[in-house]
Amino acid sequence: MSFLNDLNPVQREAASAVDGPVMIVAGAGSGKTRVLTYRVAHLIELGVPSDRILALTFTNKAAGEMRNRIAALVGAGSAGIWMGTFHSMFARVMRIEADRLGYQRSFTIYDKDDTLSVVKGIMGNLGIPQQQFSPAAILSRISGAKNAMVSPKAYREKSFDSMSDRTSLVYDQYDRALFRANALDFDDLLLKPLELFSRFPDLLEKYRQRFTYLLVDEYQDTNRVQYKLITSLAGKHKNLCVVGDDAQSIYAFRGADIRNILDFEKDYPMCKTFRLEQNYRSTQTILAAAGSVIKHNRNQISKSLWTENDEGEQIILNSCDDELHEGYKVVAAIEEESRRKKLDLKDFAVLYRTNAQSRAIEDALRRNGIPYLIVGGVAFYRRKEIKDVLAYLRILCNPSDEESLLRVINVPARGIGDTTVGKLKSKAQGANVTLHALIAAGELPSGISEKTAKGIRNFQALIAKYAHLKPSMSVSELARSLVDELGLLSALKQENTQESLERRDNIQELLSALSEFNAANTDAGLEEFLEEVSLVSDIDTAEFGRNAVTLMTLHSAKGLEFPVVFITGLEEGLFPLANAINEQDELEEERRLLYVGITRARRKLYLSFAQTRYQYGERSYSVKSRFLDEIDPALISANGLNGHRQGSPYRRENGGSRNTFTRQPQVMRKKEKTQTGFFPDAIPDYDAESQVQFSAQVGSQVVHESFGRGRIVALDGRGENTKAIVEFESVGKKHLMLRFAHLKEA
Repeated sequence: MSFLNDLNPVQREAASAVDGPVMIVAGAGSGKTRVLTYRVAHLIELGVPSDRILALTFTNKAAGEMRNRIAALVGAGSAGIWMGTFHSMFARVMRIEADRLGYQRSFTIYDKDDTLSVVKGIMGNLGIPQQQFSPAAILSRISGAKNAMVSPKAYREKSFDSMSDRTSLVYDQYDRALFRANALDFDDLLLKPLELFSRFPDLLEKYRQRFTYLLVDEYQDTNRVQYKLITSLAGKHKNLCVVGDDAQSIYAFRGADIRNILDFEKDYPMCKTFRLEQNYRSTQTILAAAGSVIKHNRNQISKSLWTENDEGEQIILNSCDDELHEGYKVVAAIEEESRRKKLDLKDFAVLYRTNAQSRAIEDALRRNGIPYLIVGGVAFYRRKEIKDVLAYLRILCNPSDEESLLRVINVPARGIGDTTVGKLKSKAQGANVTLHALIAAGELPSGISEKTAKGIRNFQALIAKYAHLKPSMSVSELARSLVDELGLLSALKQENTQESLERRDNIQELLSALSEFNAANTDAGLEEFLEEVSLVSDIDTAEFGRNAVTLMTLHSAKGLEFPVVFITGLEEGLFPLANAINEQDELEEERRLLYVGITRARRKLYLSFAQTRYQYGERSYSVKSRFLDEIDPALISANGLNGHRQGSPYRRENGGSRNTFTRQPQVMRKKEKTQTGFFPDAIPDYDAESQVQFSAQVGSQVVHESFGRGRIVALDGRGENTKAIVEFESVGKKHLMLRFAHLKEA
């Protein structure tokens, strides 16, 4: 067990305290993943069978990294560990035990798009107007009720206004619809196992005996359902180790309950508590700034972070005229830092409170030829062409999956329109059978033309053919054959637009992913692949290896680190958000979010705020965030780059009458850019790239890189000056210039 000597004294003590309840309070950058890894390895070295260990993480990426590190320490003995996210591990339990609750083990996992489609369908059936009651808002309330373990009946009894009345009606039918489709949403992946343990004591005992040691990472981000699952499983052996940092609890909006970590010592009075307080990531200056902010929170576990790293440079605070000026301040700093310290673009991260803030920063980066990537845009597995192929594969596993069937019954076009689909749904409901069963039986409703009926029969024959082939073909072979027969790749190639070729490449990438899955999981089937991709997060798929500046929200940045970090938009009403200012708990969470952002930085930190900002279609004056006044002034330089005053490398056009900035040519010559390797060999023609690749019309369903899915509600202008008002599901209405918006057809 000499590998424990790799740890510092406190880490070693925490890793070797294996029996009984243990809480490890791990400050930012203190090596908590290392401690967890060595703790599991230590258990295996002590003789604990690896399949008796359940380790729960919050991302698949974190689980994969830990698994690899453990294998490096103890070898093949670690192969049996149950390690992964809450959702993936308890989905595994449901695959084994689903029949106890009346589900088939081939159940589908519905993502946000699927569940929103179900809600919209139910609202249509109930006559609830979507213009008055947002389907996304109703779905959010249903999710909140599930996380609070409130049943449809209990929710109905507590409804108090028109919105909750409508939600209660939808909630009841929503649960029924998912059950009929043999489908679970993300909340069900935790609720249903909890129901299993509550209703079937023998099952709870089985898994208590199975998992004699439990480890939970990021415990401060657990919700009450996760809390109950953990306490249920740990109820017999009490060998529960939780690792977390209350100062990084930032997911209350997803149901996370900070009380779980704050009350751990009350829940387990005999627990051993260890504090990891040595920070290995940041400079003394950055750490001091984080500490000076977080000390203003009342509800926290006492800890005092320290580091042996050097003092480092002062924090740069930039006061900007507006959001465009802020974007170009970021560009100027990236140019300066990269030139002075020989940094790569991937060493920089720009963080913001809301996704809408990325627009001005993107514009500044793009116009200066600086490549960037956005974490949290349209994820790979949520792209239309990918979801189409996955929908076919899901039907092969779960014929009851109505959402998938409806998605692709006319993809590619078979002449099966909305009117025909409506008739099919009505007849299936009247006969109390699934759509698939109705179509498979050939019992089509009257009034359908022979051409349309032929399209339906061809669709059913295709599904039946590949359902028959599924047991005898590998996952990769099955998918490739299906895609080939559908003609998706050839059709996209013939279309020959930039968008169609990108979609074709995406499908090819999916087929490659299936091949890789086959190679790595020779005994796994299609169900396992579909489960894996349904639980992938934005962070899991982010291309951090690219040499590009990373843009993301502060929430997305948790768990990451960069040499240089920019935190933008530090203004009252934006950060902290307006609705948090008068609520103590919410204000403390906003402060914790800033603490997380500050501690992402290793060597240099930039903070900025704008005097005015365009929001909700209007320009308004801003007041700098109260959080800036909480940072020790001795840590901050407000005099520009490198701590001394410099002339601005940007000037306003037209004497400052327009919000447009252009670079002064003397700041950096083209030759210098090339020599540093800072800019790409060829600066892309963004104007050419931004041309709309589909016929935009009022009512068109579209996808935006940052704002997600939406619908065009108004168009104005012609040609390259066409403007659109788009109603996005996540952020509401946005006014966009189409030639720059990079909208794609949903």
